[in-house]
Amino acid sequence: MTDCIFCKIASGEIPADVVFKDEQITAFRDIKPAAKVHILVIPNDHIESMQQVTKGDADLLGHLFHSVKVIAAEQGIADEGYRLIINTGPNANQVVKHLHVHILGGNRLIYPMG
Repeated sequence: MTDCIFCKIASGEIPADVVFKDEQITAFRDIKPAAKVHILVIPNDHIESMQQVTKGDADLLGHLFHSVKVIAAEQGIADEGYRLIINTGPNANQVVKHLHVHILGGNRLIYPMG
């Protein structure tokens, strides 16, 4: 997708504070953090949302979630805990139409969320 901001970040066309990158995923700091540590993890290839995920994406998503664990450890939030959020669609407030996982941690998080 040519006009997707996250695709442009994954390709390096738009700069970001990247904390992890490989052939399949890119992880970078959110520009409007909702926690002390707030990182977005995206597939490098465009998938609009969870609604577009197929069985063929199983290996990619397994890699993405394993990488979340690695990133949380590298960011020093694994032991105290962290929250993962995937917003899907307008009612969930998915702002960017590119599948992404929020990693939130580094401080006590409030629950339940609204």
